[in-house]
Amino acid sequence: MTFRYSHTFPISGPNKLPRFKQWAAENIPGVALSLPPQVPVKSEALTVRLKSIDDRTMLIGKLEGVSL
Repeated sequence: MTFRYSHTFPISGPNKLPRFKQWAAENIPGVALSLPPQVPVKSEALTVRLKSIDDRTMLIGKLEGVSL
């Protein structure tokens, strides 16, 4: 599996990965994601890697107006 596409979006606070994983499971099931092993608490962004440009477009569309 090759994750050639990525999207970086703003997210703050603790537990970024669990919050995003839960949101992704509810809103974009079936989309293969590659997440970093950890994200520092002070970080204000999260980069998600995706397999296709269609998956990236879907993620961007679903994230509009969402506060994680």
